[in-house]
Amino acid sequence: MKMRHVLGAVVGVVSMGLMVAACGPTSSGGASSQSSQKGTVTVFISGDTNVQDLWEKGLIPAFNKQYPNISVKTEIDLHGEHDQQTVAKLATSTKAGDDPGYQLVDAGWVTGQAAKANLLDKVSTSDISNLADVPADTVSMGQGVGIPYRASSVLLAYDSTKVKNPPKTLAALLQWIVDNPGQFAYNSPSTGGSGGAFVNTVLDSHLAKGQQDVLRLKKDASAEAAWKEGFAKLASLNPYVYQKGVYPNGNNQVLSLLGQGSIEMAPVWSDQFITAQKTGTIPDTVKYAQISGPSFTGSASYLGIPKTASSKKNVHTLVNFVLSTQGQKVIADEVSGYPVISLDKMDKSVAEKFKDADISALRAGYYSEVSSDMNDQWDQLVPGRQ
Repeated sequence: MKMRHVLGAVVGVVSMGLMVAACGPTSSGGASSQSSQKGTVTVFISGDTNVQDLWEKGLIPAFNKQYPNISVKTEIDLHGEHDQQTVAKLATSTKAGDDPGYQLVDAGWVTGQAAKANLLDKVSTSDISNLADVPADTVSMGQGVGIPYRASSVLLAYDSTKVKNPPKTLAALLQWIVDNPGQFAYNSPSTGGSGGAFVNTVLDSHLAKGQQDVLRLKKDASAEAAWKEGFAKLASLNPYVYQKGVYPNGNNQVLSLLGQGSIEMAPVWSDQFITAQKTGTIPDTVKYAQISGPSFTGSASYLGIPKTASSKKNVHTLVNFVLSTQGQKVIADEVSGYPVISLDKMDKSVAEKFKDADISALRAGYYSEVSSDMNDQWDQLVPGRQ
């Protein structure tokens, strides 16, 4: 199945003998393993365990083969449950001129609250040369401080042994849920982006394009007020979703329900789904597709460097490695993430896998503070309501 057919025209997504240089990775790949750089970099992660695994089992070991004297550690806020407190603490440390305790951030709030509050370094190719290989539009979506490093899209997964003609539009999906009670699930949006994409998509189906566009850039009370009809629609689905209104905790729990055959259909992250099939937790009989009218969201994930972080040279070296062909192959292999650099530079197997992808054509989700409002309102207006 071609990626274009899977993701659709609107949500096309992202889109070894390596040359070396003593000063760090070049745009085509790695650096000398004899690097004399030393120090420690802590990566703060706001997200799911699959992102932590990507760093700890993939990127860090690969990086340390080239830079054995730079120790890289991770710290995770699972599902981003403490995002507001984390950003507040980062603001306090920035004001005081103190290192926040981590030197690199992998979180949705990088391009939202942190960018707005001026808590992160401006980034450019002068410090991170491989940024030149990322499409300019994708870089610009980082608000000048976010460094795109992987991408994915939310897709509609379904059990092909039971669902012969999966819905092709949002309207058809909503009708399918009603016609097949108990066979659809999505996680509460505050616990994972796949459920958040479903909620976002239903809400957007009741908004004018101008309202959708503004909520991708900033908070807007009048546009958020227009969510009322969408939330009412979501509440009306309670009797028809999994166990008459049970919402799993996180993306992985939804995947588990699919893998166990407890449900027939669910929104899933493309990278998590493909990885689950590779590991055998999701059978090959579970297929995936994209809907339209509107489609589910997709986006690049961004890294950020706190303004007052220490070890900036080591951080730049780590990020440059992540954006090298070797780092991007690790992402593709470990979590089936879409490369953000030109496929012309990638290993042939990776280039073939994502040949029909287009990183410059993503249907973005809401601005981070808007997403927080959406999650809060969902908690208040959907579970237990009809």
